[in-house]
Amino acid sequence: MTRIAAVQAALPPYRYAQAELTEAFAELCLPDGKGHALLRRLHANAGVSHRHLAIPLEQYGVLKDFGAANDAWIATAVDLGAEAVSGALAAAGLRIEDVDLLMFTTVTGVAAPSIDARVAMRLGLREDLKRMPLFGLGCVGGAAGIARVHDYLTAWPSHVAVLLSVELCSLTLQRDDSSLPNLVGGALFGDGAAAVVMTGDDLSSSGPSVVATRSRLYPESERVMGWDVGSGGFRIVLGADVPEVVRKYLGGDVRDFLASHNLTVPEIGTWVSHPGGPKVLDAVAETLDLRPGALDLTWKSLDAVGNLSSSSVLHVLGDTMTLDPAGPGVLLAMGPGFCSELVLMEW
Repeated sequence: MTRIAAVQAALPPYRYAQAELTEAFAELCLPDGKGHALLRRLHANAGVSHRHLAIPLEQYGVLKDFGAANDAWIATAVDLGAEAVSGALAAAGLRIEDVDLLMFTTVTGVAAPSIDARVAMRLGLREDLKRMPLFGLGCVGGAAGIARVHDYLTAWPSHVAVLLSVELCSLTLQRDDSSLPNLVGGALFGDGAAAVVMTGDDLSSSGPSVVATRSRLYPESERVMGWDVGSGGFRIVLGADVPEVVRKYLGGDVRDFLASHNLTVPEIGTWVSHPGGPKVLDAVAETLDLRPGALDLTWKSLDAVGNLSSSSVLHVLGDTMTLDPAGPGVLLAMGPGFCSELVLMEW
């Protein structure tokens, strides 16, 4: 087994109430004045009270193109990434030079050299550091990242690995776009980062153990969630059927996964779920028949910072670890593919 030694969240300093963002995004996305009632209803029902943005709100109107937005993404991603990685290592009682692998996941910007390389050079990580940048996993990236780091540490039990997620969703908002997916994305997604330090079985560290993982890719689901990439950058693909896909597949997947480890849903004391949105969280609780309050930390994270794509489930994991739970737990997320990733943990 591998162990999760520490989690460190990082958020940009620009924090806004949802109501303030509603009016600002109306000006950006609906300059003709039509559709304001729909946008306000979507923002009010998103389950979000505040969000953090990569840059000050007034600067979004002057981002002239995808290149300018991506330049802002790179600058902020390196700052947040360095903050998260250094903080996580300090919390784990480890040094910069202890890191053997840095895995990086994002879906909201592109860079070469990748953000992990830039963070490694800023912090002074070893020159023989192994790097693994992952793009395209979206909301499932935090859970999938933990699973893939677990795979690596199973082969290298004496190593220390760090998973870094940075998602700056606000920089993908499409101006002058009144489509429902763009309006829903503008109501729900926020900006943030998180780093997770994991250690192999040969090292002694506190924190939950990763017992097993399982991946599932669903058929004929490519258009459920993702990006269409055009001259304006990343245009969100977000189907209204996401909750139904959750209801169709997730319950059976989780139960089969747990059964392979002689466990059942009622025996899981801790649930760490990605906060996809109110309808998605309702579908997760319903299909798994979870006890009341099982997803409280996920709901609180959605309210406080919005959906942070791959970073969100890591924020919820960090909040969960502060409660020092006991017994088996499941971390789960779903994202573009359409797919799910399940991680069985033991405290």
